[in-house]
Amino acid sequence: MTDKDVPTLYEWAGGTEAFERLTTTFYRTVVKDDLIGPLFAHMDPDHPKYVAMWLSEVFGGPDRYTHERGGYSHMLAHHLGRAISEPQRRRWVNLLMDAAGEVGLPDDPEFRAAFAGYIEWGTRLAVHNSQPGATPPPEAPVPHWGWGVAPPYQP
Repeated sequence: MTDKDVPTLYEWAGGTEAFERLTTTFYRTVVKDDLIGPLFAHMDPDHPKYVAMWLSEVFGGPDRYTHERGGYSHMLAHHLGRAISEPQRRRWVNLLMDAAGEVGLPDDPEFRAAFAGYIEWGTRLAVHNSQPGATPPPEAPVPHWGWGVAPPYQP
């Protein structure tokens, strides 16, 4: 198998529709959660769609978040000064992973490991960037996440 034959994580997941299903289901749970719900009490009704755009771009889909929402700097602005705690981060991760199963994202070990790897990395970065006095770089590219060391198994 050549690199050209390996689908992106975006393609493997099912594209934009799959990420929109994920974030719609996820945020329905988030707003009711005692620990992280307050962080999202005043979220834009389109927030789930915007997060789906971000995840789609990160996982190899179209660069809509960059062109329509402002890319990394726009995403960063939503985290600055939020003082996200480690328990809140873990709850966000757990609820997202639960939603991934609920909406039927691929559950093969290779996809879930790559997906979880980005979610762990991204949420830890969000916690760091959200702390009082944090000075993250104001400009950076949207990360592009791939399969890592285990591409999809295709017999």
